[in-house]
Amino acid sequence: MPQLNTSTWPITIMSMIMTLFIMFQLKISKHLYHLNPAPLTVESHKYTNPWEIKWTKIYLPLSLPLR
Repeated sequence: MPQLNTSTWPITIMSMIMTLFIMFQLKISKHLYHLNPAPLTVESHKYTNPWEIKWTKIYLPLSLPLR
């Protein structure tokens, strides 16, 4: 039974690591970062609801007068 030749494994592993490192560096270098991120201005829209027109009072059981 022939023995497995492992003499080329360190070269293969090192070349794989170098290739991955170069690929990640190229991918990161092509990414555009924003220099000054500014918050978005959100326009608030005022919705008119029928219950906002008149004043209503809500009676809770704990807010009722004691007898």
